Amino acid sequence: MSDHDKGATTRTPPVTFIRQVIAELRKVVWPTRPMVAQYFVVVLVFVLVMMAIVAGLDFGFGQLMFKIFG
Repeated sequence: MSDHDKGATTRTPPVTFIRQVIAELRKVVWPTRPMVAQYFVVVLVFVLVMMAIVAGLDFGFGQLMFKIFG
């Protein structure tokens, strides 16, 4: 059985690791400022809609419980 099969791994030196991280970060396609603003608005609207749905359900079930048990 080889060392690889036993689960033994070789450690990457810190300098090599940092170089690899920098190389990978250079490959990232970063969003533009308008894209970030658009994503922010989309997420904000989605969260507000979900909050309204949950609040509505909470209010409705609360009223139902008061009618049943109150």
